[in-house]
Amino acid sequence: MGVPVGASVGRRRGVCRCAVRGTECAEGVSRAPAAVHSGLTPDGAFARRGSATLPTCFVIALRHVRKVYRQGSNEVCALDGVSLDVAGGEFLSIMGPSGSGKSTLLHLMAGLDQPSTGDVELDGVPLSRMSDDELTILRRRRIGVVFQFFNLLPTLSAEENVALPLVLDHRKGAEVRPRVAAALARVGLAHRRTHRPDELSGGEQQRVAIARALVVEPAMILADEPTGNLDSHTGEQILTLLGAAHREQGTTVVLVTHDARAAAQAERVVTLRDGVLVNDARTGGKS
Repeated sequence: MGVPVGASVGRRRGVCRCAVRGTECAEGVSRAPAAVHSGLTPDGAFARRGSATLPTCFVIALRHVRKVYRQGSNEVCALDGVSLDVAGGEFLSIMGPSGSGKSTLLHLMAGLDQPSTGDVELDGVPLSRMSDDELTILRRRRIGVVFQFFNLLPTLSAEENVALPLVLDHRKGAEVRPRVAAALARVGLAHRRTHRPDELSGGEQQRVAIARALVVEPAMILADEPTGNLDSHTGEQILTLLGAAHREQGTTVVLVTHDARAAAQAERVVTLRDGVLVNDARTGGKS
């Protein structure tokens, strides 16, 4: 698929930073019933972006979440009774040493895994009530996920990788092309649009992955150690891109990291240790 660089797309509608659930959010946007505010139409289907039923942001909440993995006759408790609220428009970092449960927590937020006990809720709607197809559509249209190891398809060019969530969502070429071009331009890779992943540096691959997350204009970006395999200078560039998405578009950003310098970009840092949330602090970060 050839996707030429074209005009940029418009910014998302007004920023909504919902600190608490109620009849109105902090920006005065009326809050719809939970199912509708999550992007679910009354018959259980998902509304397309641009529909009046889609919110500009949503709140995600974890309630007494426990996640246990079985390894033969042994049980490994990755998360042990974690409760956490993430407000719409917030930039949150999740810190902790290796094995503390950070990535598990992020995967539960994305609906990529289910808790053993407890609930993960999107504006009051438990993700456990959604089918696999509904969760897939939710991630495709409303949540951008950025992985440490990029997860780019090796046979596709940069622009084809970025276009993938829109193509899978059956968007028309007239919509896909300018959005892909704008996303690549935003991460500074318009000139590398036809290159495959093996022709790009690690930092460029991660910028393609961020463009892929941004192209759907998500309400939330979940980033799992996005700077973990990058040098410090390139890592700073990645953090700057995530901060810009938060600051300029009001996108909720949840960043998993073990790097205190990366975590300092956020407004709020929570710390996990041995699957338990041990600290939750406001930082007044740089984002």
